[in-house]
Amino acid sequence: MTPPATTEIIPATMPPGAILAIDQGTTSTRAILFDAEGRPLGLAQRELPQIYPQAGWVEHDPEEIWRATVAVMSGALAEAKRAVGDVAGIGITNQRETTVLWERRSGRPIHNAIVWQDRRGAAACRALVAAGHQPLIRQRTGLLVDSYFSATKIAWLLENVAGARQAAEHGELAFGTIDSFLLWRLTGGRVHATDATNASRTMLYDIGRGRWDPELLALFRIPESLLPEVRDSAGPFGESEPGLLGRSLPIAGIAGDQQAALVGQACFAPGMIKSTYGTGCFVLLNSGGTPVASRNRLVATIAYRLGGETCYASEGSIFVAGAAIQWLRDKLGIIRHASESAALAASVESTNGVYLVPGFTGLGAPYWDPDARGAILGLTRDSGAAEIARAALEAVCYQTRDLIEAMREDGATLPQALRVDGGMAANDWLLQFLADLLGIPVERPVVAETTALGAASLAALGLGLHRGPAEIERRWRRDRRFDPAMSADRRDALHAGWKRAVARTLSEPA
Repeated sequence: MTPPATTEIIPATMPPGAILAIDQGTTSTRAILFDAEGRPLGLAQRELPQIYPQAGWVEHDPEEIWRATVAVMSGALAEAKRAVGDVAGIGITNQRETTVLWERRSGRPIHNAIVWQDRRGAAACRALVAAGHQPLIRQRTGLLVDSYFSATKIAWLLENVAGARQAAEHGELAFGTIDSFLLWRLTGGRVHATDATNASRTMLYDIGRGRWDPELLALFRIPESLLPEVRDSAGPFGESEPGLLGRSLPIAGIAGDQQAALVGQACFAPGMIKSTYGTGCFVLLNSGGTPVASRNRLVATIAYRLGGETCYASEGSIFVAGAAIQWLRDKLGIIRHASESAALAASVESTNGVYLVPGFTGLGAPYWDPDARGAILGLTRDSGAAEIARAALEAVCYQTRDLIEAMREDGATLPQALRVDGGMAANDWLLQFLADLLGIPVERPVVAETTALGAASLAALGLGLHRGPAEIERRWRRDRRFDPAMSADRRDALHAGWKRAVARTLSEPA
C-alpha cells in the first residue's frame, strides 16, 4: 500500500513514505525530501565552486561535492523536521558526463572531476571524425563525437595523470559519472554501479545492445575494468553507510539530471517533450522503444530503463542558458540578481535587432561547433543594458526553437505543449516569449523541482512504493500555462534574424 501523503512524522508501525533525493548539479549540490505524493518537505543546498584551469577547461573538486552531499542530506531532513526513520530510501540525480577517476582501495580521486562543459577533448574528437570513426560511434551510442561526453575526458585523465594508465590497467582505478562516485561513497565502496541513462552519455555504451562496447573501449584505450555495472534506473543500488545519517537507507533510483526531469515531468508517452532551463538547456522528446537516428545532429539517448525495458529519447543540448544570465550579472554588471533580468527585458518593446549568441563554450545542438564563440550583434548607439538583457533571454528561446524544429525534421510531430522546468522556468516573461516563438503552449508544473522529483519517483518505483509510471503521471500538476500570442510572421522573422546571427559566430560556414 502506498503510504499516505502527510507532513507529520509517520508512526513506526507504518512503512516510511518519504524519499530523500540527492540532486548534484553543475553549480550546486542539493537534497530535497519528498513525501509519498511527491510534495517537497525540506530542501538544503550548497553552491559548487567552479574551477577554470585554462580557457575552455572546467573542473569540480569531487571531495567538495561529497562534503556538500553529506551536508545537504542532513540539512534537508532538518529543514523538513523529519527523522531518518521517516525516510524510505534515497534517489540520486546528477550532472551528466562529468568524469571522475578514483582509487578503488582508498576512494581518493586522482584528479579534479572534468565537467561536461569542458572542451579539452575537442582536438581528439576532431581527429576521431577525420579518421572516419564518427559513423561507428553514432550507430552504437546514438551520440555525435564531441568532448561534451565522457570518453575523451577519461582518455585525457589516463594520458595526463601520472601513473593513471598503469593503475587502470591493473584494475586499481574506478571511473564514474557523479552518480557513480556518490554511490561508491554512500555505500562505503561496496557498490560500483550506474544506471542506463548515465551510461548512455559516456560515448562508450551500446544503447541498442545495452552493454559497454568493446570496440569503442579499444578505440579510446579505456580498460573495461574501470567501468561501473549498468543497472535499471529504478531498483536496488545498495544501502548507505549507517554513520552518514544515523542508519542505513536503501538507494533505489538513479538517473542523469535531464532524464530525471523527463520522469519528474511524467513524459512517459512517446511524443511528450520537456525542456529544462538551468546552466544549460536540454530538450528531451520521448521516442518510445526505438532510438531515432537524427538527420539533424540531435542525439539518441536512453530516457530510462525500468524492469529491463529501455525507453529512448531524442535530445538537443544547449550549453548556455542560465549561464548567460550569470554572465550579465558577474561579468558585465548589467544586473545584480538573476531575477532582475525579466523586468529589464520587459522594459523595452524589443531588442531593436540585437541578438546575443551565447557560444561561450562553443554551440551545442543542432550546430555542434566547439570552436564557435559568443557574440552580440546588431548593436547601435541606442542599444543598452535592457536590449542586451532581453537578447540574452531571447537567445534561450531561439535555441529551443532550433531544437524543436530539428526534431520535427526528424519526423516528430509538433508537440501539443512543452513542459518546462529548471531555475529559469520561474521567469514568466521568458516563458511567454518562448510560447510566442514556438507557437505552442508552454506548461510549468506545480512542483518546479522536477529533476529531484524524478529521482525520488524512480526511488519510489524501485522500493515498490509506486506501482508504475501511471502513479507518477497522476501526481503531475500544472501551475500555469502560457499560450502563444505572437503572429506566425513575427515569430518567423525574429527566428530568421537569429539564424543569421548564429551563422556569423560559427567556426565554419553552416
